[in-house]
Amino acid sequence: MTPRIIMARRVAQLAAGLLLYGFAIALMIRAEIGVAPWDVLGQGVSLTTGLPFGLVTNIVGLVVLLLWIPIRQKPGIGTVFNVAVVGPSAQLGLWLLPEIEGLLPRILLFVAGLLLLGVATGLYLGARFGPGPRDGLMTGIHRKYGGKIWVVRSTIELVVLTIGAVLGGNLGWGTLAFALLIGPIVHFTIPRLMVPAALTPTAESATVAAG
Repeated sequence: MTPRIIMARRVAQLAAGLLLYGFAIALMIRAEIGVAPWDVLGQGVSLTTGLPFGLVTNIVGLVVLLLWIPIRQKPGIGTVFNVAVVGPSAQLGLWLLPEIEGLLPRILLFVAGLLLLGVATGLYLGARFGPGPRDGLMTGIHRKYGGKIWVVRSTIELVVLTIGAVLGGNLGWGTLAFALLIGPIVHFTIPRLMVPAALTPTAESATVAAG
């Protein structure tokens, strides 16, 4: 493949991944059985401030990105677009998707959102334009201070989950399902959607962590 075709693939993956990531969040929110820890925080802040969830997602992403400064984590193009695109995409999804009644339909909606988020993560990380702000915070803290990466991730997500729950975010069985299943899902999707490193010698390295 020519460099132009490779770049076109990477850009397409990044755009599709970020748009689908936001829409997947909207699916899980509409399921109303619990959402990912960072989205519990986003919901809690949204309920407390009255700001739209999508805008809160953007603001939280920007604040997390600022936390990269003391740990000297460098953002990539994908990091910046993650902050800019995921929030509006999630807000658009919430606008398009109606509220769902019945437990079984809501469970199916959550499963669809979880699987779509796994694919979306593989797409945007596989484009090798840099991790999202939350991923980068985790890997940056791990690199600077050491410790096992799963401990770093678990600690961060426990903190944001607690704050979000106190503020009224939707903490439920879906939150537990997300915590248990997202790792295996992205473990499957990321290698299959990753642009080969040999084709992108100057690309930002991607992390295999999700969230």
